[in-house]
Amino acid sequence: MKEYPSSGVSQQVSFLAEYIAGTLDRELPPEVAAETKHHVLDTLAAILSGSRLRAGRLAAAYVGPIGGAPEATVIGTSLAVPVVNAALANGMAGHADETDDSHLAGRFHPGCGIVPAALAIAERQDCSGTDLLRAVTLGYDIGARVTIALGLRKPDTSRHSTHSLGPAFGAAAAAAALLRLDPTQVRHVLSYSAQQASGIPFWQRDREHVEKAFDFGGMGARNGVAAATMVAAGFSAVDDPLSGKHNLFTAFGEDPDPSLLTADLGARFEIMRASIKKWCVGSPIQAVLDAMTALVETYRLSAQDARRIIITMPDDRIHIVDNRTMPDVCVQHLAALALVDGTVTFESSHDHERMNDPVIQSVRRLIELVPSAELTAAVPARQAIVEVETLDGRRLRHHAQAVRGTPENPMDRGEIEAKALDLIIPIIGSDRAKAMVEAVTHLEDVQRIRNLRELLTV
Repeated sequence: MKEYPSSGVSQQVSFLAEYIAGTLDRELPPEVAAETKHHVLDTLAAILSGSRLRAGRLAAAYVGPIGGAPEATVIGTSLAVPVVNAALANGMAGHADETDDSHLAGRFHPGCGIVPAALAIAERQDCSGTDLLRAVTLGYDIGARVTIALGLRKPDTSRHSTHSLGPAFGAAAAAAALLRLDPTQVRHVLSYSAQQASGIPFWQRDREHVEKAFDFGGMGARNGVAAATMVAAGFSAVDDPLSGKHNLFTAFGEDPDPSLLTADLGARFEIMRASIKKWCVGSPIQAVLDAMTALVETYRLSAQDARRIIITMPDDRIHIVDNRTMPDVCVQHLAALALVDGTVTFESSHDHERMNDPVIQSVRRLIELVPSAELTAAVPARQAIVEVETLDGRRLRHHAQAVRGTPENPMDRGEIEAKALDLIIPIIGSDRAKAMVEAVTHLEDVQRIRNLRELLTV
């Protein structure tokens, strides 16, 4: 690990702070702005649908009675609360299940932490849609680079959770930019973010997706907004949390490379490396469903045809989805559901009663899960192989290599909008849902983010 001087400010943190402070004055490349709109839309849809799930309901019920200045909207409700509490509630709703986006290299879900933080501050500060786009893009850049620079090891051996660390720093950067803090203040925001950094990967044992919603979305959004607003209120802090005897990298790094925090910043946009899920289920299951539905469609396969099912997955994340109690993160249940129904919908993947369906259970008993070190090392990542031995002696196989929705096989705008509409029409109705999609599609024309309130409240 590179050694930094024990006093003063490192060149790296100076560059990073200048970059964050200048965010709102830098134009985005058109393709980056377009991709950011996709992720904003996908996250808003996740928040709205999540507002009706257990984690979202609990978060709204928690922040509502606290009261305080009505600065920002709790999406999916009629509540307006202080920005820190809005960020918490919307972050938890954004990851109330497995609908939201992900970033493979950074190993976190950026949207559920960064978008709620940016949206809350943008609403309070009366920012424009262009401001929001630039801040969200920045949040993805900083959140992903922090976790990459820390060099945290494989998901099954890391001591700290990238899924908590990435959103915290991404949210803080986005909030600091929208508050137009100067470089010195930004360095202090980073210091408060480092002090609040947390995340232990026992979230994998969460049985109800409530603490996980906090760990992945609500905590990072809340802490990032708190860091930025405290500094905006005059709080001072350590000038450089990235250098000195004790710093972010010595505290959290496993195989750190601090230079990666600013590498290609301004040239490589991490939002272009993020994924939008086709299936509203856990990320490691995406390829399995791609493969299973391909077999169903290609061979007109049904549950009555199967004698044995072998699912081969990367060995470093198979534990996340193996025989889980939640339907949307249980690979055996979802593979069986796809074979029985022919596909998987948001409704079916969240139906706990289907886990007790005798037909589903009979198919689950046919499934063998196989960990593969080769698939862990394969590029692109998160591949899966599904093999079905049929009663008539066939052995059908599909290897899903480039998961739909990843940068290697992206969903088009029509697919992203269709997914969003499917999620939000039951919450806000068809007319407002279509108006929300249109507003986000032309977000650069929105002069005041506050004008979106009427589309996001119920």
